[in-house]
Amino acid sequence: MSSNEETSDSSTLSPVWKSYLYQLQQEAPIAVAVLCTSNQEDANRPPYFEDEYHGCISNQDTKMLLVKDGHFLVRESGKSRGHHTLSLRCNNELKHYRLYFDGRFFVGEKKFDLLLDLVTDGLITMHLEIKAGDYIHLMCRAASYEQSPYFTLNERKRRTLSLGRNNRPALVQPISDDIHYDKAHDFRIQNFKGLHWCDFCGNFMWGIIAQGVRCEDCGISAHRKCSEKIPSDCCPDLKLLRGVFGVDLTTLNKAHGSTRIPFLVDMCVKEIERRGLNSEGIYRVSGLRDDVEALRLAFDRDGDKTDLGPSSWEDINVVAGVLKLYFRLLPIPLIAFQVYPLVMTAAKEPDENRRLQRIKDAVHLLPPAHYNSLKYLIFHLHRIAENKEKNKMSSLNLSTVWCPTLFPGPDLQEINSTGSIPDFHLEATSLDVMIRQPNLIFPSNV
Repeated sequence: MSSNEETSDSSTLSPVWKSYLYQLQQEAPIAVAVLCTSNQEDANRPPYFEDEYHGCISNQDTKMLLVKDGHFLVRESGKSRGHHTLSLRCNNELKHYRLYFDGRFFVGEKKFDLLLDLVTDGLITMHLEIKAGDYIHLMCRAASYEQSPYFTLNERKRRTLSLGRNNRPALVQPISDDIHYDKAHDFRIQNFKGLHWCDFCGNFMWGIIAQGVRCEDCGISAHRKCSEKIPSDCCPDLKLLRGVFGVDLTTLNKAHGSTRIPFLVDMCVKEIERRGLNSEGIYRVSGLRDDVEALRLAFDRDGDKTDLGPSSWEDINVVAGVLKLYFRLLPIPLIAFQVYPLVMTAAKEPDENRRLQRIKDAVHLLPPAHYNSLKYLIFHLHRIAENKEKNKMSSLNLSTVWCPTLFPGPDLQEINSTGSIPDFHLEATSLDVMIRQPNLIFPSNV
């Protein structure tokens, strides 16, 4: 396909971000301190411990107290007075670690302000090693830089920067592939706030602190092992292009201290409703790939100052394409993983009223950032469908076009083994219900 052909949604079958490790982290045991119930306070208890400290108790007593995965306590080491042991249960096994404190808690190289955070991080790591040890061992080896999220999503940015910024025509003209950089990355251990994915292998960076590294100059983030395979092609100017795409919705809202609709979604929806409600095939007809990529770069560069008017983007399908691309590149899909099975079960309900109620119950379990964005989008698609006589996009047509973008992608291993294209029938059914009955699914209009 040439760079000037129309975009397609085939990329939904090859998701940029891999969800397996994220879902495993969600399943990790929850850290729960087992508190000491003794009426006599231990005079030897250090001031930095609280009621999780049990003094000098035996291994047998510890075993009786830690009955569930995630339970933990601190005790004085029987063999080394003045030293302390962290005992916890994971995968139905007791584990014991020498616990240190130098103003922060640690058992290895990671140091934590709170003991609960140390245990939480440890439980996540152990759970992933138990469930996905081989996968983690191979994920870096199997990854290719040329097919990495960082390379594929930033290729056009890098080319554009090589020709100079703030030049609209340079974004769409054919550009040579011979762009080379020769600067080593300056990787530093990073405590990522919120949820982050590796720019090299596309997998989730687990844990709650020191999950990976980030280049101080260009901003690329990766697992430490993955960073060793990234070539010396640092492009510091990439950091000037603010990341809008591929950022988890909840993380985005935490950064802004609100559960507002992402500015890109709000801007695109308003522009489409201003001049695209009657556009035949809106969301089904694709814009030119170069133009969609150029507008994506404009959003990364200019943020909410991006011009979406017809003088810059005459084809409204380009704006529609960027809106779909934004949702398609979310690391956690709008219909999040934990809610997806509930929506699928609801879609199978033969009684329409019960189906509607169960879909409503399911979407109300979405994280606030996902719920608010879904609600905003669904009412927008409802208004599109109300003009179906002119735009030829009924609720069913819209749901068919949108469901691969809003729902978790299919199992790629299953696709490879069967060679069949996934059937999104249930996803389309549930989305059609939402678009036709938004006032019943969501409490009020937006």
